[in-house]
Amino acid sequence: MKTLTLFAALAAAVSAHADNPIITDVFTADPAALVHGDTVYLYTGHDEALPDKPGYVMDDWLCFSSTDMVNWKPEGSLLSLEDFPWAKANAWAAHTIERDGTFFWYVSVWRGEGLGFAVGVATADSPTGPFSDPLGGPLISSDMTPDPINPEGRRVTWDDIDPAAFIDDDGQAYLFWGNTNLYWAKLKDNMIELDGEIHQIELPHFTEAPWIHKKGDLYYLTYAWGFPERTAYATSKSITGPWEYRGVFKGLAGNCNTNHQSIIEFKGRDYFIYHNGGLLTGGSFRRSVCIDELRYNEDGTLQRIVPTIEGVPAVE
Repeated sequence: MKTLTLFAALAAAVSAHADNPIITDVFTADPAALVHGDTVYLYTGHDEALPDKPGYVMDDWLCFSSTDMVNWKPEGSLLSLEDFPWAKANAWAAHTIERDGTFFWYVSVWRGEGLGFAVGVATADSPTGPFSDPLGGPLISSDMTPDPINPEGRRVTWDDIDPAAFIDDDGQAYLFWGNTNLYWAKLKDNMIELDGEIHQIELPHFTEAPWIHKKGDLYYLTYAWGFPERTAYATSKSITGPWEYRGVFKGLAGNCNTNHQSIIEFKGRDYFIYHNGGLLTGGSFRRSVCIDELRYNEDGTLQRIVPTIEGVPAVE
């Protein structure tokens, strides 16, 4: 009887942690988490590349939900390239945010040769959809931003990806995005139109994956740094800057070249959500979402993220 009790206690202890990666039956990438009520909705990309064929094979986005950060319920494929007839390929990084009962899912897609990448948006009355495209075209397209020049001196239309939305305390909404170039713009109250000009931010070794969050009086801008990617951050007293570069706080993701983070506070705890290539047949094109706790120093700086296998404990 004592042996059975011990095994039961061990099993309970194991189930009380998420384990990293948190999703093991499908490849997930580019996490973007949304806290809505007592539930976290985790929106991810969906890697489908074969183990022996490199490249990003991504045709849809997935959603999972949890009330304790450990047990994740699959909500299904809630959005795909088919929902954007003007998009040709690459269901890349996305971000979902809620405003006044409407959920806005900003996505990165490829429009075709000569048109490059673009940011689209889908809307729904529920965090699990159904979602639809209210614009019938891109919110942000490559003709709106200066594209980077590759070493051969050729324009490369790839900088309009990785959208991240943020609503400030005064109700003003913003959208940040970019690859190589980092952009931001205000959003109108309807959340599907830009409000004013597009601005740029200069940060050391900015690659992609901007994410904005606020803790106390400080705004934090985290992003993928260099390549292979680390995660770095900057802070500001204002959402519009100036931004003070604070350095790298997460290292390389093992056998995965990219880093893409989501930061949330849920039930009194702070979480850093990211991806790696941690599953048995994983890698740069077969990624998996992980979660670890995010900790702050007394001066507001971020403590270094040390990825764990155990993951985070359950919260009630």
